[in-house]
Amino acid sequence: MGNLFSFSNTKAELQIAEAVALVNTLQNWTVLDKIILSTKTPDKKFIFGKGNFQILTEKIKELPHITAVFLNIERLSPLTKKELEDAWGVTVFDRYTVVLHIFRCNARTKEAKLQIALAEIPLLRANLKNEMSQLDQQRGGSRYIMGSGETFMEMQYRLLKEKEFKIRNALEKLRGKRSVLRTQRRRREFPVISVMGYTNCGKTTLIKALTGDEGLQPRDQLFATLDITAHGGYLPSHLAVIYVDTIGFLSELPHDLVESFSATLEDVAYSDLIVHVRDISHPETVLQKASVLSVLKKLNLPSHLLDSVVEVHNKVDLIESYQSPEPNAIAVSALLGYGLEELKEEIERTVLKTTGKKILTIKIKLAGPQLSWLYKEATVQEVDVMPEDGMANVKVIISNSALGKYKKLFPQ
Repeated sequence: MGNLFSFSNTKAELQIAEAVALVNTLQNWTVLDKIILSTKTPDKKFIFGKGNFQILTEKIKELPHITAVFLNIERLSPLTKKELEDAWGVTVFDRYTVVLHIFRCNARTKEAKLQIALAEIPLLRANLKNEMSQLDQQRGGSRYIMGSGETFMEMQYRLLKEKEFKIRNALEKLRGKRSVLRTQRRRREFPVISVMGYTNCGKTTLIKALTGDEGLQPRDQLFATLDITAHGGYLPSHLAVIYVDTIGFLSELPHDLVESFSATLEDVAYSDLIVHVRDISHPETVLQKASVLSVLKKLNLPSHLLDSVVEVHNKVDLIESYQSPEPNAIAVSALLGYGLEELKEEIERTVLKTTGKKILTIKIKLAGPQLSWLYKEATVQEVDVMPEDGMANVKVIISNSALGKYKKLFPQ
C-alpha cells in the first residue's frame, strides 16, 4: 500500500520521521511521498485552507500509485474523512486508525486483542453516528424496527454498548487473574522492575542483555511489544528480580488507545522500580522523555515510584565520545553490552532502598536448619564457615518480613 503524508506540528521533522516509521512498521505499506502543511482544527469539516487543499490534491494526482493518504492528526471526524476520500478517491487514515492497525497486527495474547477491540468502539460509534445522519437525510427521519419500538440507530447503539460491556467484563476477569499472579510474586518477594520508554528505544534489547534471555527477539519497529512480559534476572549480589517489558510510548498517542491499554499499564503501579530507557541517539530524545513522563504522571503512580526512576541513556555506541548531561543517568549500549554492570549496581542499590531489604551477616549453627531456611527465604551471598566452632557467618539480603520470621523461628 502506498501512502502520502500531510503534517501539522511545530516539531514537523520529528513528526514526519515518526509517521514514516509508523507506516514502515506495517507489512506491504510503503511511503511514496511526504509533505508538511498547516491545518485548521481537526473537528472542522475541512481541515485545510483552500490553498493547501489544492496543493495536496495536485500532489495526489501526480502520484498514480497512491492507494491511501495518512494525515498525521490524532482523529479526523467521520464527515471530514468522507469529504477528503470523495475529493481524492483514496482511503484517508489519521493517527488513531494507523496506530490501531499496528496494534491489531502486533497483538498476540487474548488480553491485547480485547484491548484493541475496546479501542475500536469509539471509532465504530463515530462511524455509526455519521452513517445514520446520512440515512436520516436521505429518508427524512428515523425508522422503527418492526414491533420493537426501537429505531434502527437505537438498536445499533444498543448492540455496540452490549459489545463494549462484554469486552470490559472479559478484561476485568483477566485483570483478576493478573492480580493473583502479582500476589504470588509478592509472596515470594521477587522485586519487580518495570522497563519503560518511548517506542523503539531498545527496552527489549536491554532486558535481553540484563537477563541473558535468548527467547527475547527485539525488533526494530514501533510497538513491537504490546503485551507485558516478565523475565527473571539476577543483580550483582545474586538477588533474583523480575524485569517487566511494557508497551512503548508515542507522542500524542490517542487518548482512547491509552485508556484501552490502562489494564496493561496497571502492572507498573505494583512494581518496585521503574527503569526509563531513552534512545539517546535520537534527535528528539528530550521530547521523547517528556512524552514518557507525561504518560507516567497520568497513570497515578505512587510518588515513591516516580521519585526513584532510574534513567538509562541507551544506544551510546551511536554517538562519538558520549558525555551525559544528566549526572544521575546511566549510559549504556544494550546491543554491545557497554555500561550494564554499572546499571545493575544502580538498580540493586535503588531496589534495596525501595523494598526495604537489608544486607546482613547472620551467625548460625551449621548443625541446625538455619542455613537451608535462609537459602529458601532470603538471598545468600556468602557463607564463611568456622569449622572449629561448628558455626558460620552468612551474608544475606533479606526483607523485613523474612527477618521477622527468622527471629521468631530461631531466637538467639
